[in-house]
Amino acid sequence: MFDRLPARVRVYEVGPRDGLQNEAVFVPTEDKVRLVEYLHAAGLRDIEITSFVNPRWIPPLADAEHVAAALRDAPLADCRLTALVPNERGLERALENGVREVAVFMSASETHNQRNINKSIADTWPAFAPVFARCIAEGVRIRGYVSAVWGCPYEGEVAASQVTDIAQRLLDLGVYEVSLGDTIGVGTPRQTARLLEALLERIPANALAMHMHDTRGTALANCLVGLELGITTFDASIGGMGGCPYAAGASGNLATEDLVFMLHGMGVETGIDLGHLARAGAFAQACLGRELPGRALKALCAAG
Repeated sequence: MFDRLPARVRVYEVGPRDGLQNEAVFVPTEDKVRLVEYLHAAGLRDIEITSFVNPRWIPPLADAEHVAAALRDAPLADCRLTALVPNERGLERALENGVREVAVFMSASETHNQRNINKSIADTWPAFAPVFARCIAEGVRIRGYVSAVWGCPYEGEVAASQVTDIAQRLLDLGVYEVSLGDTIGVGTPRQTARLLEALLERIPANALAMHMHDTRGTALANCLVGLELGITTFDASIGGMGGCPYAAGASGNLATEDLVFMLHGMGVETGIDLGHLARAGAFAQACLGRELPGRALKALCAAG
């Protein structure tokens, strides 16, 4: 058992964006920047810093321009900083503030796509066209998110063939990686194995990432299945912050420190220091004024 684990895994930190977007508290710009700096100090080298969605829809990230501009001048040269962009206007705002990697997003579920971005899946592709064209022309890297992969809050089960078709089309359009999201945290290990096996028949493992929510406590178990099948990039959020504002009950991203603790315990390298990660988590808790759900964070903070 566990004889096919990779030697090293890339952890993609989404806390400053996916974590904060669902919070009722507005974290000041300078604290958002400090959180990114704490995460970088812990060894994280892929950090999603904000979202250039219209501030009316995501008020906690209304300072996207200020965060990106501040980090543009920060000493983080060895770190890839990504921002979510919904459309051409969002991309323009990101580029104006120095962002050189962006993420686009859509759903594998028709209803969730409509609720999330007010478009059908078919209508989403033409909306992406100018974003992809501009990024390719300017050498900006593009990451793709596919939400509701393991299940939809409105439609239930989502067909693996639908997920595969969308992921393949995103890759064909120019994304370097597709992040598969368990938006409502319903995935179980056997389901994950079947889903990934179907995807891997057409798509190489190094073009896929897993973005698991721990709503029902199965995120790490699903990640372990992914590891066994060759997935080496996993999204996580410091302290387990976040969720999806357009999916009721979609609380709790997988906590970065829980993932890193498990990986290190299995001999898988991440380049991340758990002690420094705990400091980042403690700072995030102070910013939000509440305890975060990450289990390893609780243990690390208790141990001092």
